[in-house]
Amino acid sequence: MALGVIFSSFFKALGQLGDPRFRNVLFLGLGLTIGLLIAAYFGLLAVLNTLGLYDLAAAQMGEGGWGAWIINATSFFAIILLSVFLMVPVASAFTSLFLDRIASAVEDKHFAYLPPADPVPFSEAMKDTVNFLGVLIGANILALLIYLALPPFAPLIFWGLNGFLLGREYFFIAAMRRIGRDGAKELRREHFATIWLAGTLMAIPLSVPLVNLLIPILGAATFTHLFHTLEERS
Repeated sequence: MALGVIFSSFFKALGQLGDPRFRNVLFLGLGLTIGLLIAAYFGLLAVLNTLGLYDLAAAQMGEGGWGAWIINATSFFAIILLSVFLMVPVASAFTSLFLDRIASAVEDKHFAYLPPADPVPFSEAMKDTVNFLGVLIGANILALLIYLALPPFAPLIFWGLNGFLLGREYFFIAAMRRIGRDGAKELRREHFATIWLAGTLMAIPLSVPLVNLLIPILGAATFTHLFHTLEERS
């Protein structure tokens, strides 16, 4: 039953992938994600400079610049390695900031009989996104330690963890527009297993390069459909 509802919601979302509003959110999410990674790189360099690492490298290797070059290169590859694990979850978090646009596009096409939803103030959406982003990054960094300790189970841990977090947040935002925060939390508790399963199925393609860039958009649309289906049944 749950799988049927989830796949039905997904294929409806897939059929709307060419919607201009979907593309706009995709580019905004990717742009913000890349901007955050660049800021993280220069922030790391600033921290290393504050700690005196550049001065130490110059003292050990001379003033020819090799020490600074090694530090810059190592920092760059560290950020790239970290982005392999964090880029898609972070893009998913940024997509949640614009989920209202995705939900509106879905409802305009599939639920045109509904009255307009209450818009979520941008300040609230930003606050929710920052909180979600912090939880998402923190959980995935901690999960890196588990990946190293249990390599064979790393994919399952990644899918289960991000499926839980993404499903929880995306469903809540889609539901909050229509039934408020308290109603969204209650409906989420009622359908906890279905939402986690949907989130996990959303997280699995996050491991596939290029395809994973589309998943936050499809996930946002899928959870909008899923909310309406579950809300009607409830």
